[in-house]
Amino acid sequence: MYVAVKGGAAAIENSWRLLAAQRRGDTALPALSVAQIQAQLPLAVDRVMSEGSLYDPELAALAIKQASGDLVEAIFLLRAYRTTLARFAYSEPLDTAQMQLARRVSATFKDVPGGQVLGATYDYTQRLLDFALLAEGDAAQEALNDAPALPAAMPRVNALMAR
Repeated sequence: MYVAVKGGAAAIENSWRLLAAQRRGDTALPALSVAQIQAQLPLAVDRVMSEGSLYDPELAALAIKQASGDLVEAIFLLRAYRTTLARFAYSEPLDTAQMQLARRVSATFKDVPGGQVLGATYDYTQRLLDFALLAEGDAAQEALNDAPALPAAMPRVNALMAR
């Protein structure tokens, strides 16, 4: 513990208590659970796992909760945790032809085999706040039900390049 702070260890412990109170927020509202963060903030969880170099959605959500939503701090926490783990395996090459895609955009080929898949993206949004999200409800579930299903496997771009 770093104690070269006026007040020493007691000041640091008080800082931890203040962080916990700040993280909890208004006690009149239910506490945010790790499961909620994991299920409802998937992009934040993915970012923390990616930058933290550790695939564990639950730990990434825990880091986000502990960091009060500060993703940079959550990434730091996950990286620090990762350094305590023993290496238990080495990765094997992946057959990318068998991957289930969520997004596939090619800047090189306009007519890529299997077509381009834009997927869920903020690239074409207006970057304006959507006040409809303040209302409670599941309007997004209807949009999700109407989304077309992606094929199980897509042709590889490498096959096009080999021709």
